[in-house]
Amino acid sequence: MRRRSTEGLDAEFSAFVHRRARHHLRTAVLLTGDWHTAEDLVQTCLVKLYRAWPRLDTGADPDAYLRRMLINTRRSWWRVGWRREAPVASVPDRAGEADGQDRHAVAEAVRQALGALPARQRAALVLRFFEDLPEAQVADLLGCSVGTVKTHTHRGIRRLREVLGDELVPEDPGPDLDHLVNVPPGRRRDGG
Repeated sequence: MRRRSTEGLDAEFSAFVHRRARHHLRTAVLLTGDWHTAEDLVQTCLVKLYRAWPRLDTGADPDAYLRRMLINTRRSWWRVGWRREAPVASVPDRAGEADGQDRHAVAEAVRQALGALPARQRAALVLRFFEDLPEAQVADLLGCSVGTVKTHTHRGIRRLREVLGDELVPEDPGPDLDHLVNVPPGRRRDGG
C-alpha cells in the first residue's frame, strides 16, 4: 500500500474543508438551532476528521463520515447537558435589513421551531429534507429503524405545521430548504 505524503494529506483535507464546510455548517445550524453552537460543532468535528484523515479511504465519501461525526458529537453534547443558551423572558428585537426582511423572519421562525423539537425529530427532519438522505441512511446515522425515522419525521412535520402553519410547511417538503437557513445578520455565506 502506498502511503500518502503529509503535504498531500493536508492539501486534500484543506480542499475538502474549503469545498464542503459551509454545507456542513448549515446542517449543524439546523441540528443545533443556534449559529454559534453550530460553528463549535463543525469545528470540533473537523478537528476529529483531520486526526482521522490519514486513515480514511479517500475514495469513500468523507461527507458521510463528517455527517456521522456531527450527529454523534451533537448527541454526546446533548447527553452531558452541554448548552450555552439560557431561557430569557423575552426575545430581543433584531435589527435587519429592509430587503429580505421577510425571508430572514421566516428563516428565524423555522430555526426556532426546529429548535423546539426533540433532538431526534430535529435530526430526522434535517437529514431527510435538508441533507436529502434516504430514510435507510438516516436510520443508520441515528442508530434506529426506518420505521422510527418515519415516525420522527411525521411527528416533526406535524409539530412544525402546528407552530408555523401549513403555508410554511408544505405537504411534501423537498430537499431545497437552503432558503430557510440563511446566514444571520452581519455574516456572509462566503465566510466573511
